[in-house]
Amino acid sequence: MGLMTRTPVRVRFSDVDSMGIVWHGQYIRYFEDGREDFGNTHGINYLDFHSRGYLIPIVKVGCDYKRPLRYGDTAIVETRFADTESAKISYEYTIYNEKTGEVVATGSSTQVFLNLNHELLLAFPLFFAEWKKKNGLMTGLTT
Repeated sequence: MGLMTRTPVRVRFSDVDSMGIVWHGQYIRYFEDGREDFGNTHGINYLDFHSRGYLIPIVKVGCDYKRPLRYGDTAIVETRFADTESAKISYEYTIYNEKTGEVVATGSSTQVFLNLNHELLLAFPLFFAEWKKKNGLMTGLTT
């Protein structure tokens, strides 16, 4: 199944709209919560990139809404690393309602590598390649 995390996120009052359901834009924040938890769990968080001189902006994000979440619900954000040989980081998400187990949303995101001058890199940084190899994602890497 690859590298994955399951992150609980409690739906706050500020997350819902006037109909009492989670505003659609909040799901993107839930994806962010999942990415942060993934990075902390698997030893590759945002500060690891920044401290080595790299930025990893989001260049693409998508979300398919299936069922609503409401104030007081707890969402489980399943974040899966989608391995690629390209110089990018891709994740896939499934958000579940913890109480019912129903899928409420699915989605994906893509990040690219920039140096601190905001120049696009066409190869991923060596430390990231080493992280991938350590996690069984790049078997052909030689260092």
